[in-house]
Amino acid sequence: MGTPASVTDHAPEPADLAASAASAAAPAGLATDRTAAAAEGDHRRLLGSAWLWPGLLALVLGLYGAGGPQLWEDELNTWDMATRSTGRLLETIQHVDAVLATYYLLLHGWTGLFGDSDLALRLPSVLATAGAAVCTALIGARLAGRRAGRVAGLLFALTPVVSRYAQEARPYALVVLAVALATLLLLRALDRPASVPRWAAYALATAAVGLLHLVALTALAGHLVAAVAKGRSVLLRFGLAALAGVAASAPVLLLGRAQAGRQISWIPRPDLEGLAAFWPQLFGSALVAGAVMALAALAWAGRDGRTDGEDAGGSGVGDGGAGPGAMTGRPWLLAMTASAVAPPLILWTVSHGDVSYFYFRYLLFTLPAWAVLAGAALRTVRPRAVVAVLLAALALLTLPEQRALREPYAHFWHGVDYRGAAATIERYHRPGDAVVYDRGDDYWRLLDAGVRHYLPDDLRPRDVFLARSAADRADLWATECPAPARCLRGEPRIWLVVPAGDADPLTALPPAQARALRAHYTATGTERLTGVTVALLVRKDAGARTR
Repeated sequence: MGTPASVTDHAPEPADLAASAASAAAPAGLATDRTAAAAEGDHRRLLGSAWLWPGLLALVLGLYGAGGPQLWEDELNTWDMATRSTGRLLETIQHVDAVLATYYLLLHGWTGLFGDSDLALRLPSVLATAGAAVCTALIGARLAGRRAGRVAGLLFALTPVVSRYAQEARPYALVVLAVALATLLLLRALDRPASVPRWAAYALATAAVGLLHLVALTALAGHLVAAVAKGRSVLLRFGLAALAGVAASAPVLLLGRAQAGRQISWIPRPDLEGLAAFWPQLFGSALVAGAVMALAALAWAGRDGRTDGEDAGGSGVGDGGAGPGAMTGRPWLLAMTASAVAPPLILWTVSHGDVSYFYFRYLLFTLPAWAVLAGAALRTVRPRAVVAVLLAALALLTLPEQRALREPYAHFWHGVDYRGAAATIERYHRPGDAVVYDRGDDYWRLLDAGVRHYLPDDLRPRDVFLARSAADRADLWATECPAPARCLRGEPRIWLVVPAGDADPLTALPPAQARALRAHYTATGTERLTGVTVALLVRKDAGARTR
């Protein structure tokens, strides 16, 4: 039988005896300060060893194939908004997308520095996902030990939906980072409740959460549980810091509430069946959802909410234990469970009103909490190689999902080959060519924005029926000429870009536009691509050569 853990784990080393003697000889206040400083130093070394591999794994998975999938409609809105002038962008958010104003302004500055390629637009999300994996690992290390933190970070990075939205030019990955960072900063504030700078940092992180996505403020439900566990005085400090953070996002809240009916009216009112279907969507895989949620439940099976032992047999702060003053026992399990479960239930409940907010990608910020709970359940599995095998098996089993999310149309509900349409126009373009885009009932496909994005910057054919662009209108949608025949300027050739389907591409246009073009032009060539048709119209009296 091996040596009892109480002997091997807690027997003092000579250096420890010397430190204890020095502390005893020093004044009480000085000894306390030294002890706290030593504990904080040990804790920093603990945390530093937990985050590296999760952060690197999330970064690699995020970068791999990030430029492969074509931008879909929402990402094209990001590109359109981010590449407007600052003045026009600020004017637009007065009418639409105010809840995304902070993200658009960040991307506006980013694209000014790094360009607007698909990879450049998605890179902030990749970096944010890596940062969120780091924060997840650090949260787990603070609450359940270094090993639990590392496993939590790796589980988060391996979750298919995390890779999916790491490669999305939308704010969701940044929201996950903001919530995870706010949670980590809250734990630091709970370590030293009297520290004003720590509460100020938490307030700033909370403000970032609200400014990036208002729905993510429901994460404060889990934070509230953590603060309640620390007592009334801490609860007061938490309330002031949280209130300050929420107040900073008040302008976005007011504008966003007024615009909600227009922007998210497509989200259905949820029922119990929708709540059940939500969880596999949240993880991007029914297998991962089942595994992580089962492990999260097992985290509660440990003694007093903790498992029997710490990393590598250690029990102190420097070897896998919780930080100085950190939450221990069932309170931290309750706080993490609330962080994982409360936001979806809150949104499900309030979405039975006039506006529904219950959609899985709005709740991705709960994934770090799930990962921390799952990591805590795995930290005592022996030998350690078993955990490595489990993680490797998870990676292999989710490989089909990882491959699928990097396919050319992986981000679409209905694929549209904008890149192919732009390549066709670029290949056969002649000086003086113009273009007509269908902006009818299928305008949500954003054929104009998609093709313009993939065309070279120096190739911008005149948009024949465009009256006012979306930027000029301070909106997401353009307006067209009320009298199409008057908008023709005798162009010898016009490119027609319409949704795929009809044998005669002109039938996809509004009747007045189709009549104006039929009167003067003949279709001489057609390219049928995924979700889009490109046709070349040549003026009847031009005698122009076709391609």
